[in-house]
Amino acid sequence: MRRKEPARWLRGGARSFPLMAILLLAGCSGDGAQQASSAPPPAPEVGVYTIEAQAVTLTTELPGRTAAFRVAEVRPQVSGIVQKRLFTEGSEVKQGQQLYQIDPAPYQAALARAEANLKSAENLGKRYQRLIKTNAISRQQYDDAMAAWAAARAEVEAARINMRYTKVLAPISGRIGRSYVSEGALVTGGQPQELATVTQLDPIYVDITQPVTKLLQLQRALEAGLIEQSGEQAVPVTLTLEDGSRYPQAGALKFSEVMVDAGTGSVTLRAEFPNPDGKLLPGMFVRATVQEGVQPEAKLVPQQAVSRGPDGSANVLVVTAANTVEARRVQTLGTVGNAWLVGDGIEPGERVITEGLHRVRPGIQVNPVPAGNVELKTDFGVAAK
Repeated sequence: MRRKEPARWLRGGARSFPLMAILLLAGCSGDGAQQASSAPPPAPEVGVYTIEAQAVTLTTELPGRTAAFRVAEVRPQVSGIVQKRLFTEGSEVKQGQQLYQIDPAPYQAALARAEANLKSAENLGKRYQRLIKTNAISRQQYDDAMAAWAAARAEVEAARINMRYTKVLAPISGRIGRSYVSEGALVTGGQPQELATVTQLDPIYVDITQPVTKLLQLQRALEAGLIEQSGEQAVPVTLTLEDGSRYPQAGALKFSEVMVDAGTGSVTLRAEFPNPDGKLLPGMFVRATVQEGVQPEAKLVPQQAVSRGPDGSANVLVVTAANTVEARRVQTLGTVGNAWLVGDGIEPGERVITEGLHRVRPGIQVNPVPAGNVELKTDFGVAAK
């Protein structure tokens, strides 16, 4: 009896099973990949900086020009020929130092004549003093003699003064400029043209111009208690020279002008600086940093956290308590070093994003970590917006 063969699909089953298993496994792995691709991506990591309230000294940088502490124009007080010039142009002179010698000969003669007249008037006065006791002369004669004696004394004193004025002395200590006359020149007492100019450079003034609107803002902030005065002592001032270098000596604000310039709408502040080496010369352009006061609860935001909108508004991205991103508009009051001094829009304790800004948008979940790109420096001064 012929044996019945198994079905064809059974005959090939042993060889077909591995292929079917592979297809089955491939189908299962395809479903797993699809499920994995549909899973949400991990929250992006961002660097954040926590806002803290801190005391900050507010300063403002203003333009100014140096001005001499004292300037004295040397003029002759008597007329005559200049015999000598007794100083070197551009050198330091002391108060009372002789600068010029005017020919004293005519004034010596005038003094001798005045002294002779005084001797005659004195003798007559003394004689009349004895005679008036015996009524040998009238009272009128005695009074005239006494008056002539007093006038002669005054003439002698005037002649001596003129003799002293032939020596032209330095009225103040300082640096003397060029001489406008030389030996042999004829000068006149009280002439409009000065002989030379002496300038005192140590200390030296710096005249600073400040817009009156800035002054009013400062007054309102002081009245509202937003900032506090830095003390009862003189307000410190520092200088930046025209080449960008810092002047090593610190100065102090002395006074503020009582009138507003009608053309510029600004007031003038005057500061005084020591100038022992004479580095500051009158007329130099400088930038002065003036200390305005102290803000005890200042909020500083790193500059890299602030972006500007099309309308110029300042915006930051804040990480909320739920670790979601929130866009916030803030009020910038000025810069303090490498940070923004902000007013409304953010509070102490809130976290602003400074790293990974390009990877986030408002509303998404983030993984905040302490920022590594923030190192606040507040010693650069405050600049206006």
